Amino acid sequence: MAYNWLGADSLSPIIAYALSFVALFVGSITDLKTREVPDWVNYGLIVSGIGINLLFSTIYSNPFFIINSIIGLSIFFGIAYIMFYAGQWGGGDSKILMGLGAVIGIDVGLKTPQFLLSFLITALFVGAIYGLFWSIFLAFKNKQKFWKEFKKILSEKSVIKAKKVMLFALVLLLIILFFIRLDYIKILILSLAFLMLTTFYLWIFVKAIEKSAMHKLVEPTKLTEGDWVVNDIFVNKDYICGPKDLGIDKKQIRKLIEFYRQGRVRKILIKEGIPFVPAFFIAFIVAFVFDPLRWLLIF
Repeated sequence: MAYNWLGADSLSPIIAYALSFVALFVGSITDLKTREVPDWVNYGLIVSGIGINLLFSTIYSNPFFIINSIIGLSIFFGIAYIMFYAGQWGGGDSKILMGLGAVIGIDVGLKTPQFLLSFLITALFVGAIYGLFWSIFLAFKNKQKFWKEFKKILSEKSVIKAKKVMLFALVLLLIILFFIRLDYIKILILSLAFLMLTTFYLWIFVKAIEKSAMHKLVEPTKLTEGDWVVNDIFVNKDYICGPKDLGIDKKQIRKLIEFYRQGRVRKILIKEGIPFVPAFFIAFIVAFVFDPLRWLLIF
């Protein structure tokens, strides 16, 4: 282990890390199989985190156990809230992150290493690599649909216009390059040009993946709370749900089921996100064993 995350009093950290490990492991399996994390795992982790830390505060007459737990939960609630409403994480991803905050906590006394900070930094890198490989896997798995959507997006008027603007900017940067003598400025300009080119095609790649491999038609009876609906759904000009909701709720599902039975609504097109909890699980293990934050501070 790269760092002593357990501290002097080893009992409470051992329980916290073991509980987090089990929750992430179970959540990873269910996320891969069903694209969902059961609420009993998420809410169980949150409640257990508060309960265990409250218990240790009582046993050791130390209020910082529960204080650290509540602060960890609050901070991770904020992060999860932002990521969920930015459309980056699903409800299960957000809730399990909040659970980690409650179980492990943030040490306000700065007496022990901040594991959750190391975990977050690790999760950023692991998540990016994991997401890229998962997207490539989906592209190969649905290669015919993927290439069809990729070419279709490239032929859209708005994309063609954006491509022309990008090419003009690239040519302009290359012209400027001939008048620059400083090597590091040249490297900066070339890096900017490369970034523009890769970002443009990466955006098209992601959109093609979404449309070819992540969209799915389901009956309203099979919808679950938090599913992302792709298109706006209206019944008699009344808005029911849509992509701006960033996750359908139980009330909307009940309405859709009722309208579906009446024959007024057909199957619903939803977007299946990447199962991201396994990335959290990998990041948790990497952070616990290697502590990338410590090495980052050293370098």
